Amino acid sequence: MQHGTSGGCGSGSGQCGCAGKAKADAATRAEPVTTPPKQIAQKFDFSAVASASSTVALAGHGIQASVNSVALHAAGDRPDDNTLRQRAYGELLRQEAVSAGLLPKEDIATDDGIQSEAAAQAIEKLLESVLVVPAPDEATSRRFFTANPSRFQNGEEVRARHILFAVTPGMDVVRLRNRAEAALLDARCREDKAVDRFAALAKELSNCPSATDGGDLGWLTKGECAPEFAREVFGRTEVGVLPRLVHSRFGLHVVEVIERKPGEMPEFEAVRGAVAQVLQQQTYVTALRQYLQLIAGSAHIVGVELDTADSPLVQ
Repeated sequence: MQHGTSGGCGSGSGQCGCAGKAKADAATRAEPVTTPPKQIAQKFDFSAVASASSTVALAGHGIQASVNSVALHAAGDRPDDNTLRQRAYGELLRQEAVSAGLLPKEDIATDDGIQSEAAAQAIEKLLESVLVVPAPDEATSRRFFTANPSRFQNGEEVRARHILFAVTPGMDVVRLRNRAEAALLDARCREDKAVDRFAALAKELSNCPSATDGGDLGWLTKGECAPEFAREVFGRTEVGVLPRLVHSRFGLHVVEVIERKPGEMPEFEAVRGAVAQVLQQQTYVTALRQYLQLIAGSAHIVGVELDTADSPLVQ
């Protein structure tokens, strides 16, 4: 059985060692522009909890964003809004760690938002102390298992092709998305069935080594894929070019599912631990979101939008 040959792009097992080639292909085919600033913390990703539904002292793009008078970027070098939110949440947590005596106040992130390893460890200790994530009871776990059967199937396989638009340093993400969406539309709307348009697009546009095979990944199992890729491809019934772009840590994918082999549904007892882990992760994300909203509500924030809350943290 052939398995995916694009481990470097999030859709295969990674055993073929193609990550380096994918990176090289991306460098030659991508459209580089000015390198964007790095995000604050390599260890903490707040994309799951960040939103921009309320404004806190929002200023124009010419204003230097800050949290309690600590700048989030160098003057005249304002990052995009998502990067600013990431930095703001990281700075809020850093200041809370300082207040808790876990970090010297002099340990401040660099102008490009990178925090020290000591700050990352202090924030981790802080979150361990303030976020209580209880284990789910059996009734809750069984309800979740019954309502989400596809998440716990064993042995499901998908035969797929993809076109990868890799995100690399210096990439204009808006332009990349526009290119990916144009390719998605082209792949879905091809009229001449005698011409394999998907394969042609993959050979022309994809940053994955599978481009030479028309984007063919062979048969994939969930465990061979990056989790965010697997969530969009497995546990579904769709066949054909998916109507949406698939986002992964490696970039944007146009995906075609050619064939599916359904898996077997295990007994609850066999996946009890996995169910509990999923529920605990969901509870953690909710608690972290509430905590960030709470500390943002008592902070003086300029030039960036964050959610805030005045009520106590609900565990």
